[in-house]
Amino acid sequence: MLRKNVFSFFGFHPAGYECLRLSVLSLCVSACTLAGAAQTEPVIPKATGILQPGIRHPVSELKPDSEFPVSGQPDWLAVTDNGIWVSSSNVNHVVRLDAKTNKVGAVITVDKPCSGLAVGFGSLWIPSCGGHSLVRADAESGKIQATISAGPADSEGGITTGAGSVWLVTSASSELDRVDAETNTVVARIQLPKGSFNPIFAGGFVWVASNLGNALVQVDPKENKVVSSTALGPKPRFLTVGEGSVWVLNQGDGTVSRVDSVTGKLLATIPTGLSGLGGEIAYGGGSVWATLFGFPITRIDPMQNKVVRQWTGKGGDSIRFAHGSLWLTFLTGAKVWRINVPDAK
Repeated sequence: MLRKNVFSFFGFHPAGYECLRLSVLSLCVSACTLAGAAQTEPVIPKATGILQPGIRHPVSELKPDSEFPVSGQPDWLAVTDNGIWVSSSNVNHVVRLDAKTNKVGAVITVDKPCSGLAVGFGSLWIPSCGGHSLVRADAESGKIQATISAGPADSEGGITTGAGSVWLVTSASSELDRVDAETNTVVARIQLPKGSFNPIFAGGFVWVASNLGNALVQVDPKENKVVSSTALGPKPRFLTVGEGSVWVLNQGDGTVSRVDSVTGKLLATIPTGLSGLGGEIAYGGGSVWATLFGFPITRIDPMQNKVVRQWTGKGGDSIRFAHGSLWLTFLTGAKVWRINVPDAK
């Protein structure tokens, strides 16, 4: 049937046959090119978690103290003095969860909030992938205070505050924008290695995970330039700060790199089995916490530099420890859990 229709279309003219031949040849070349490109892409192994006996437990054994319904796909979390903010990009809002009443509070409308949330200078800072801007809102009421022309470069990037500024990577070529918190204006643009998207502030420096460069880049805010780079595991992405260190989740092999937050020295590489896209990492309650679909909570002891407990099952994708509890999003379940984890302080 296909052959008859094709030949009828070309009217059996020789030029038609030649056109058909060239078209097929072009498709074959394109397919081969795509296949070759696919072969050069690094293969990320599937997450296995920690297989050591006694480490793995079902997440169902942890009963949430509170469950907050959050429409859409609750993802990024940010901590304030009295609560937690959570974003849902697919329904264009950021929602406040009150830590005292355990109720849902203010809702901020933002066009596709993405690339993390940050709290600083009395405000909540919200990158908008839809508006290609940075939205500043009151950290308690949610009232929008400013909209700054500084659009996030990557939806899975991040944002941080420190040294009187807000820091956000804003271009595909990895340009770190420094926004003055007093004037709400971009006051510096710092070139990073390509593929660097996730910043965090610690030890007086801005640290940025270079996902393509397999490194942690150190930026000095006094000079507004990159001053060092530390080699990490493959595809480093999400970061947290605690115990004098920057902790980086490496998506390529599921390890966590621990780096001194002043010197940039690599202190430890910790296997977690959390390879793959997505996930997040946080510090609090004397532990480092990581999350990934299928492995919603992984607990790392910073004294031993190893995983001491890992819970498996449904839930996960963003995690924080605050107000005496662990806060965990269930992205596909439209909810956020507040969990009392034993021995966490």
